[in-house]
Amino acid sequence: MFRQAELHVGPDLISVGLIFILAYILGQLGKRIGLPSIPIYMIVGLLASPFFVWFPLDFASENIQLLAVMGLVLLLFSLGLEFDQDEFFGNAGKLLISGGSYILINMGVGLAFGFMVGWGTREALIIAGMTATSSSAIVTKMLIETNRLANRETPMILGVTVVEDIFLAIYLAIVGVVLSGETDVWAVLGKLGIAFAFLVLMFAIARFAGKHVSRLFRTKDDELFTVFFIGLAFAFGGIGEILGVTDAIGAFLIGLVVGATKYHVKVEQITIPLRDIFGAFFFVNFGLTLNPTTFGAVLVPVLVAVLMTLILNLIAGQFVAWLNKLGVREGFNTTVILQNRGEFALILATLSLGAGLDPRIQPFAGMYVLIMAVLGPIMVVYSEQIFRVIFPWERRRRNKKRARERLLAAEIELVDAAGSSDVSAVKKAVESVISANARDESEKVYGHESNTTELAGEGFSSGGQGASPLDGLRPAPSPTGGSSRAKTGGDGDSDNFRPRREREPDY
Repeated sequence: MFRQAELHVGPDLISVGLIFILAYILGQLGKRIGLPSIPIYMIVGLLASPFFVWFPLDFASENIQLLAVMGLVLLLFSLGLEFDQDEFFGNAGKLLISGGSYILINMGVGLAFGFMVGWGTREALIIAGMTATSSSAIVTKMLIETNRLANRETPMILGVTVVEDIFLAIYLAIVGVVLSGETDVWAVLGKLGIAFAFLVLMFAIARFAGKHVSRLFRTKDDELFTVFFIGLAFAFGGIGEILGVTDAIGAFLIGLVVGATKYHVKVEQITIPLRDIFGAFFFVNFGLTLNPTTFGAVLVPVLVAVLMTLILNLIAGQFVAWLNKLGVREGFNTTVILQNRGEFALILATLSLGAGLDPRIQPFAGMYVLIMAVLGPIMVVYSEQIFRVIFPWERRRRNKKRARERLLAAEIELVDAAGSSDVSAVKKAVESVISANARDESEKVYGHESNTTELAGEGFSSGGQGASPLDGLRPAPSPTGGSSRAKTGGDGDSDNFRPRREREPDY
């Protein structure tokens, strides 16, 4: 019996192994240009699918379907664990305005686009959800890998993702009821009431009963500890599906509750590797279900959706940056980070497939996520160059700022050198000031005319050997016979330079 079973699963195990090894190789190549793992897994799944005939692997989606569902549950459970309740409730007003504005802009136009495509009302709702929210996993990963955690706009970006998580919970609850196929109004209202009651109850437990839930996790056995919280994740995923709010949102809500306990760090440490491996099954499985021959029918809508997403994110990024009193540059950084789309779009596509919606939704979601998940990280990596093209006036403003910083540094160096008896240091400092001024003039970045050049050029040349360096740096006589020092009311040579040292930049 054992030999027979081993022979039966052997080819499938080899295929799964080769798929993951290929994912590792392509993942390593993708990292060189900043690609996240999600599109890599999807591409590997697409190559290994029975629909792709030019690849030696032929693997059916049904073989890993349950593992893919478990991956989806762990993805959402992990998302619930990472939800920062204190950050949300402590700054709810500002977060809701920023995140709500971002979602409203993207979802409003996305819903109109969904109706324009003409695939149906429920399909329009799915498309709007896909275009409305970014991928929390890719956003967080890109912030870390591109060293942007310390940027001014990063708290705002993380705030928007927190609001997106709340939106996700509510939206999936609504979509779950809509996709159930129920047409009776009271039945729909009843399901929505149950769904929202479940949401409110779980949020209330997470907010006010975390210490009581912690008692359930009291065990010194790490194995039993892991088995218990994984069991909770899967069980509540099933409860969520039975209540009509989807298995994904059931897992998200129990993750929210577990995240409120004092064991959340330990749970998170154990969950991350499990989430990564089972999440890979989810994304590979989605690629396995894609049929490349169906891409042609959705190519135009996908390209329009991609263009629409890029434009809307550009507008939304600038708007939320303006709401938070940030600049154009911070708004653009917000745009390139938040435009990444990923797991949420695929979850909606999976739900639509199970509900029997228009079959074009699946290839649409696949192509849309593939393009956005590849394009988004590349735009993040090359955001500096793209920013210069889209906002050329910001480049000139930045050059102006740098020129002022350069000149200020040279002037400070000159003042420091003037206070010493080192003639060569003074000469070098004077040359630096002259060079900075000449560079500014050649670049025509600003019209500030520094009299330091005049001071240095005329004064220092008259200083001979044995003279004090300050002798050569004295200002030129004024037309009235006095010195410029008299005009400024200074009382010594060094006073001519003190205001420059203490002057704050004009930017």
